[in-house]
Amino acid sequence: MTNNNHPIRPPHELVQQWVSLACENEGYETWQDLATQAARWGADQELEACCEWADETGWTGAGSVLRRFRRPKPPSLKEQALAELELLRGDANAHGLGFDAPTIRRALETLPD
Repeated sequence: MTNNNHPIRPPHELVQQWVSLACENEGYETWQDLATQAARWGADQELEACCEWADETGWTGAGSVLRRFRRPKPPSLKEQALAELELLRGDANAHGLGFDAPTIRRALETLPD
């Protein structure tokens, strides 16, 4: 079923950790979590190999660009709040309420990312 010679293979300790998790908790959710962790681990290994290859072949900065594109960080709480404020402002203005909230926007913008 598996190719033991494949270059992407989880370390024995990590597999033991996953098996222990599966043995401690039974049910579909546990197996779903286990499969998700394994898939993420493999995808991360592949991404790192691609980034390393890109950097080694002279594509300066390509690895960091690939990493940023394939593993984007979720928006910060500040970014989420500013986006929601913009939606609220747009909806209110669309209904003729003239809502702008510059003080709330300035307060949110002063928060650290």
